[in-house]
Amino acid sequence: MFLPNNAQAFEPFVVSDIRVEGMQRTEPGSIFAQLPFKVGQRFTEDLATESVRKLYATGLYADVRIQTANRVVVVAVQERPTIAAITFTGMKEFEPDKIIDNLKQVGFAQGRVFDQSMLEQAQFELKQAYLNKGKYAVEISPTVTPLPRNRVGINFDLFEGGVSRIREINFVGNTAFSQSRLRDLMSLTTPGWLTWYTDSDKYSREKLEKDVETIKSFYLDRGYLEFKIEPPQVSISGDRQDIYITLTVSEGKPYTVSEVKLAGDLLGLDREINELVQLKAGQIFSGAKTNATAKGISDFLGGLGYAFANVNPNPVLDREKQTAEVTFYVDPNRRVYVRRVQIVGNHRSKDEVIRREVRQPEAAWYDSGKIKLSRDRLDRVGYFKEVKVGTEPVPGSPDQVDVNLTVEEKPTGMLNLGVGYGQVDGVILSAGISEDNVFGSGTNLTLNLNTGASNRSAVLAHTDPYFTNDGISRTSSIYYRTITPYSNNPGNYKVTTGGLGLNFGVPISEFDRIFMGVSLERNSIGLYDNSPLAYREYVRDYGETTTAAILNTGWSKDSRDSALSPTKGSFTRLKLDVGTGSLDYYMFGAQYQTYLPIGRDYTVAFNGLFDFGNSYKTDLPYPIIKNVYAGGIGTVRGYSQNSLGPTDPITGTYLGGSKRVVGNIQFYLPFPGSQQDRSLRWFAFADGGQVFGTDGFGNDTAIDFGQMRYSAGIGLSWVSPLGPLQLSFAKPLNSKPGDNTQIFQFQIGTGF
Repeated sequence: MFLPNNAQAFEPFVVSDIRVEGMQRTEPGSIFAQLPFKVGQRFTEDLATESVRKLYATGLYADVRIQTANRVVVVAVQERPTIAAITFTGMKEFEPDKIIDNLKQVGFAQGRVFDQSMLEQAQFELKQAYLNKGKYAVEISPTVTPLPRNRVGINFDLFEGGVSRIREINFVGNTAFSQSRLRDLMSLTTPGWLTWYTDSDKYSREKLEKDVETIKSFYLDRGYLEFKIEPPQVSISGDRQDIYITLTVSEGKPYTVSEVKLAGDLLGLDREINELVQLKAGQIFSGAKTNATAKGISDFLGGLGYAFANVNPNPVLDREKQTAEVTFYVDPNRRVYVRRVQIVGNHRSKDEVIRREVRQPEAAWYDSGKIKLSRDRLDRVGYFKEVKVGTEPVPGSPDQVDVNLTVEEKPTGMLNLGVGYGQVDGVILSAGISEDNVFGSGTNLTLNLNTGASNRSAVLAHTDPYFTNDGISRTSSIYYRTITPYSNNPGNYKVTTGGLGLNFGVPISEFDRIFMGVSLERNSIGLYDNSPLAYREYVRDYGETTTAAILNTGWSKDSRDSALSPTKGSFTRLKLDVGTGSLDYYMFGAQYQTYLPIGRDYTVAFNGLFDFGNSYKTDLPYPIIKNVYAGGIGTVRGYSQNSLGPTDPITGTYLGGSKRVVGNIQFYLPFPGSQQDRSLRWFAFADGGQVFGTDGFGNDTAIDFGQMRYSAGIGLSWVSPLGPLQLSFAKPLNSKPGDNTQIFQFQIGTGF
């Protein structure tokens, strides 16, 4: 009978005792648990062999031996060392903690049993991480250091080397499209004047795989149904600095669609489904239109409860005529309803705060449109960094699914800071603190303080977006502010305002809301010997103290995909303020924003702002204390805050105006290395705007587009932990003598 060398041959006997030797960390009980025999049982050679095999199988021991003497079984083991620490020398490309977490996935971690094969696997994984970063010259040298109590320390000594650059990208077999046209489709490029910024000349296997798919889609969208591309050939120079990529293609010829048909179970909805078909007979075959048709039909059926609908396009080629007959096979599968909507990841926000945004009811038919709308609404509330939606079949119930909403919360407290420097006002500071999700309740509490040289204010506001269960919002506010002039002579007047307000918002659709409210406020103005004529005339007409009730109403529509970092959608707002009591005036305001995605990474945004105010009593002018202003972030960058429009000819005070026109265009592009993180983006912009109203001589100025001020520049937008941050460098394009320009501006807590 064959026995391994670590089990001696012996005659069977009844065990009187079992002893274990060689243990340093392992408890005896863990060995006894593996032995297939006990004291008092008959011990045989087969049991000895099985014992050795089972102990080896644990992976804890480098050697196991079984000896017998005087009916005593002695199990002698040699334990494998454990990993006490994993360290790195020379690592700059990665955070060591992240690499350690990745190595855990292959079983190589602190506290695990050390094994040479696992060390080699860890070294391989570490090298792959560097290769994915384009660092082909990386050298990794692991060192194993024995430590007391049968432990080892592992250190990886790294020479990272430089990033390998793509020197050439060549295509073979292309005739319909030039090499330059195909290269333009790729995210990977050869070195150029801007690649220091984009890093697109750094080789990445993942990027190359995506580029191959992009090229396939490009040909398929132009009818090349027989297009093929071989696996890319990637070679590297001897010094591991230059990468050469060769892509071999077989184009074939473009196909024209001869007929489009629907097949399968159409549920009697032939007409409705036919209207969703974008591919038409006589057109060049388009993969994009084919996929859009399949998705459109699938989404349509998903809205009717068919969560697992399958739509498979099948083109049948006629190679002689170069035509394709395309059939969409529709399988609606079973109709299902939602058993439960489950929420995961909300450690702070209450369930009800999330559920009130969910439009997919429980115990109702599955509706993919309502589920998407629910996700978009949760994204817009601003409480979550990420919102994911998934469906999970209910075991044993083929007609039921659970909808899982997984949210990743983010800090909702915001510290608003602003600072600027102007030739007139010097340093301007503002500060505030707000919490959008107080105690996870979904209500907003805001305190804003402005300590600017010309404008000081304190505003405390509370908003409950669900004052009623059907979504009517309520905002209560109390405010106090003092205004002194934007001029070279601070102190030539002072306006003090105190008030409180109550506003309600009523949803009339998923995107539209009307609002109305009232504010009660008291204004007092103090004049000095050098006060501007416009303010002296105001006191003559309205007196030094006024008390007014200001009624407001309006409408807004918001279809943006995010309130803080939108990439598509639009925002529209119309508002009318009407003053009664001591101040008889109206102010109409309109704003429109739209965001247009360009490809996957870029967005063009447009913003327009228009205000028009007047007095509705013919014998009184529009009250100057209700003027609007322009200049700075939010209106026209490159000009200091609130500095555009009429000025007093003697004091230089910026008077603002009753009419305002502002337009902005902004082009967003991703920040290098941000992995398409839209919360951090560069942008280029162009602004234009002006304020019109009563000038320093008491004359009302009409809107004159010839007086508009323009600027252009670049900036950075970041949704920081303290709130939205915007930096801008702007160059005024047509500043006039007397304009107060300001090239650099930044603000935390601002939007567009």
